[in-house]
Amino acid sequence: MIPVAFDYQRAGSTAEALSLLAQHGDESKLLAGGHSLLPMMKLRLAYPSVLIDIGRLDELSYITDGGDHIAIGALTKHRAIETSELIKQHAPLLAHATAHVGDPQVRHRGTLGGSLAHADAAADHPATLLAMDGSVVVSGPNGERTVAATQLFKGFLESTLEPTEMITEIRIPKATGQGWNFQKMNRRAQDFATVGVSAQRANGSTRVALVNMHSTPVRATAVEEALASGATAAEAAEQAHVGMSPSSDLNASVEFRQHLARVLVRRALTAAGIA
Repeated sequence: MIPVAFDYQRAGSTAEALSLLAQHGDESKLLAGGHSLLPMMKLRLAYPSVLIDIGRLDELSYITDGGDHIAIGALTKHRAIETSELIKQHAPLLAHATAHVGDPQVRHRGTLGGSLAHADAAADHPATLLAMDGSVVVSGPNGERTVAATQLFKGFLESTLEPTEMITEIRIPKATGQGWNFQKMNRRAQDFATVGVSAQRANGSTRVALVNMHSTPVRATAVEEALASGATAAEAAEQAHVGMSPSSDLNASVEFRQHLARVLVRRALTAAGIA
C-alpha cells in the first residue's frame, strides 16, 4: 500500500529535531532507520502528517565507556553494536542478541534507539534492555530525564515517551564476567521471534525477559522469584508462562508460545550457568 501524504523535514541537530517535535507534536514521527515506521505507514497503521528525519545526526551515534555503564547513542546502528569490542567486553548479552536482529541489511540501517522507542514486544532489544537493567536518556522541551527499562514500555507499540520527546542515549550497566544467554525461535532467520528469551545474572540477582509473550516487552517475574527462592533452572522455567498473555497468530498458538517460553527459558538459564 501507499502511505498517506506527509510533509518531510530533515533535522540538522538534536536541538532542531526537538524544536520540530515541539512544533508538530503528535502529528509528527521521527524517522531514523525506518524499518519499523515505514511498513506501518504503508499498512496505514501509522499516518503522521510530518516526518522528521534524524538519520544523519552523527552526534547521536557513539559507543563510549561511562564508568559503571556503557553509553550508546540512540542512532547507533545495530551492526556497530554487534561488532563493538567495548560492548562485547562489558555487555556481551547485548552484542550477542543484536547479532540475531533481522538480517545484515536491517542491522546496517536500523538503530537501537528506534527499536526501543517503537516498543514492539516481538523485537529483541526491548527484552534485552530489561534483562540488563538498562535505561534510556530522554530529551524534550523540559530538558533530559532518565527512564529505567521497566518504566519505558506502556502498552502495545506504546512507550512512556511524550510526543515531544526523543531517546538520545541508552545506558547499559557493565556486566563483565556475569552469566548471560539469549535464546530465540523463529521460522526464518530474518523473522521476528515466535518467542525469545534474554537472561542475565548480575550483582547476585537474575533478570529474565521474554520476547513476544505479552502485549509489551516484559520481565518473567515468576521465573525470577522462583530462582530467588532456590529453584533449579528447570523448576524456575516451568513458571515462564505465568502472568503472560501471548497472542495466537499464523506462527503459533497461545499454547505453543507458552510451551516455547518454558523450553527456551530453561535453555537460557542452563547455558548461562544460572541455578
